Formats: sequence, structure tokens, C-alpha cells
Amino acid sequence: MNKCPLCGKGKLKLVKEKHVMFGVDLGTYPAEKCTFCSEIFTGSSIIKKIEEMAKKKGIWGLGATTKITKTGNSLAVRIPKKIVKYLKLKNSEEVYIYPEKDKIIIESK
Repeated sequence: MNKCPLCGKGKLKLVKEKHVMFGVDLGTYPAEKCTFCSEIFTGSSIIKKIEEMAKKKGIWGLGATTKITKTGNSLAVRIPKKIVKYLKLKNSEEVYIYPEKDKIIIESK
């Protein structure tokens, strides 16, 4: 076992690690996990497989930044077109919005 390059305290142990992006399961792949800090290290060939799976499932590149704007007495958030298309959202569709710690969660009904 090799020493962890991040913390230098733990040893790297071979594991199978589940990868999830935007709540979508991309599969379980081999990796090395530090016995002390729990950091995961994945080889470049595995990262390419994970990226291919994310592209296949249509979620690669879905993350985006947007601005909060003022609309009347409220604030509004624009949802980027690629997210609208992926979630099949429609104009005037009702959604449920709520805070979760330091996040804003918007769920379509």
C-alpha cells in the first residue's frame, strides 16, 4: 500500500467507488481510498469512462452559473436552456422551492 499523497498519514486501499453526478448514478469503478482522510484517487482511464457515462446519460456539462435578478418585490433565477431541456420544464410550470442549509432546491412536480 502506498502512502496518501494528500494527507501523508493514511495508506491507499483498493476499493470500488460509486460515482454520482447531479443525483444520477454513473456506476461503480475501482479506485484507491485513503485509510485516514478518506480521499478517493481514480486513474485517468476510469475518469474517462465516468465522463463517457455522464455524456451518455445526458448530464455532462449541465452545471451552470446564473444571476439572481429583481422582479417586482421578489428575486428571480433564470434556469439555463440546457437544464430546462434536460428536465423537460415548461413555461408557467409549477415547481416546489425550499432552502436546504446554504442551498436552494427547486423540484419539478
